[in-house]
Amino acid sequence: MQSIESTALEPTRGEMTGLPARQKLIRLVPVYGLVILTLMLIVLFSILLPKTFPTLLNLRSIVSDKAIIALLSLAAMIPMTSGRIDLTVGYGIVLWHILAISLQTMLGIPWPLAVMIVLFLGAGTGFLNGLLVEVARIDSFIATLGTGTVLYALALWHTGGRQVVGVLPDGFYALNGTMLFGLPITGFYVLAIAVTLWIVLEYLPIGRYVYAIGANPKAAALNGIPVRRFVIGAFVSSGFLTALTGVLLASKLRIGQASVGLEYLLPALVGAFLGSTTIKPGRVNVWGTMIGVAILAVGISGIQQFGGSFFVEPLFNGVTLLVAIGIAGYAQRKRGAAAKLPRKPNPSGS
Repeated sequence: MQSIESTALEPTRGEMTGLPARQKLIRLVPVYGLVILTLMLIVLFSILLPKTFPTLLNLRSIVSDKAIIALLSLAAMIPMTSGRIDLTVGYGIVLWHILAISLQTMLGIPWPLAVMIVLFLGAGTGFLNGLLVEVARIDSFIATLGTGTVLYALALWHTGGRQVVGVLPDGFYALNGTMLFGLPITGFYVLAIAVTLWIVLEYLPIGRYVYAIGANPKAAALNGIPVRRFVIGAFVSSGFLTALTGVLLASKLRIGQASVGLEYLLPALVGAFLGSTTIKPGRVNVWGTMIGVAILAVGISGIQQFGGSFFVEPLFNGVTLLVAIGIAGYAQRKRGAAAKLPRKPNPSGS
């Protein structure tokens, strides 16, 4: 049933106690290696491109371009915490951004109501995915691939392969186009949602339950955790956040077309998978996901400013994912080797 197994590998305080400084550094490198690499890339590109990279204009461009991917990565991360995967984050955004526009231009529905309808449909799709995975017992990869393909087909049918264009209210444009403290407001959406998810997953019982399901669903069920309810809830949350991202994409593009959206699937998944290799290696987590998106954004922006070709972005995404998986594998092997070593007796006898 599980598409992903969640097992935290970050060193505990007990493991770090008594270790020499060099061994502590070795244990911490896999945990914060991606953070350090991101900072090093920022410094490197700032030195090599002093007139274009370390500027407010470039920061605005990065935030504007990568906010959609960051939100989709967070949406993909939610089911991953329960050991499942949701591919509809890439397919669903195609239909949702089209509907957010067509409900207004074709049916004359006021934009707040159109947004609410899209959000409801997104959550409903997540609920359907949850039923397919938990009730029909279909592997989440297969179930969401099938659901996503249906959503994409509906987008093609609805548009007839044509663009959906029309005059939209200023209030709808403001959802994405507003500037706050000199930065696009979408960056603050990402920050607010990331903080909310971090609090829920790290400090509330629901977060501990979902992580327990991701680590071992059978053990979680034996401990009285309603696995089905929480997994379905994870898919509903993912569907809702995907629909919200679709609304913001529609406000940004101001047109709807079925050819836009699928290109976000791989970067979103890469960001979520990268998140499982840092901060808490072996377990998807909010700030790790944000670091994963950040290193993609910084790396691609810097390379493109050097004149990188159109294929640079997918190439960088793929290579970064492979490197991240290598780091995670190294951390897991080191953890396993350390666990096999005999423990030194405590001199105090306690």
